[in-house]
Amino acid sequence: MKKIILLGAPGSGKGTLAEGLTARYRIPQISTGDILRQNIADGTELGKKAKGYMEKGELVPDALVLDLIADRLAKPDAREGYMLDGFPRTIAQAEALDKTLAESGSKIDLVVYLNTPKDELVRRIAGRRLCEVCGKSYNVNNKEFAPSVDGRCDVCGGKLIQRPDDTEAVAENRIDVYNEQTLPLVEYYRKAGTLTELDGMGPVAEKLDEMGKLIEA
Repeated sequence: MKKIILLGAPGSGKGTLAEGLTARYRIPQISTGDILRQNIADGTELGKKAKGYMEKGELVPDALVLDLIADRLAKPDAREGYMLDGFPRTIAQAEALDKTLAESGSKIDLVVYLNTPKDELVRRIAGRRLCEVCGKSYNVNNKEFAPSVDGRCDVCGGKLIQRPDDTEAVAENRIDVYNEQTLPLVEYYRKAGTLTELDGMGPVAEKLDEMGKLIEA
């Protein structure tokens, strides 16, 4: 199984794709957000350090995030393969990750970039809705993920709400920040010879099949 990085702007579908691949291949999806929350909940030393920064409203330093990532990648379920989602975000993080992996005799095998037009990204983000009761997510701008009844959850009938960070204005800003900080990773990994670019448009099942071919190659 390959060691994979998923790249894509907010709204590109990375999370949905990762969930599908995890179900199909039993390959762990590893995100920095999940790792931070788990370590804080477990009260680990790394979690305590991260919590200190977060409680002050400060960004968790790259060195600490990298320690958390390295600790997660050492777990038995990730030794044969994994998908990194949301890390690295910058060239500096990518270089540090490469160095850490090399020290343990490992490396990234495949980087997949979901290339999606900005107007489509904004449309997807602005269409997101969340059930305020059970938390199930929908997208009113995508038939594949739209609720059966407008404004109501298919599972529990709860009211669907839009999160404050899913408005068009906030989406535009999030994408601009991504393009400035993270998009340079596309060229970084292209030069490393590990990048494959996929069209971010189209049905999820189609994207899963395309990713599956890359994983199985």
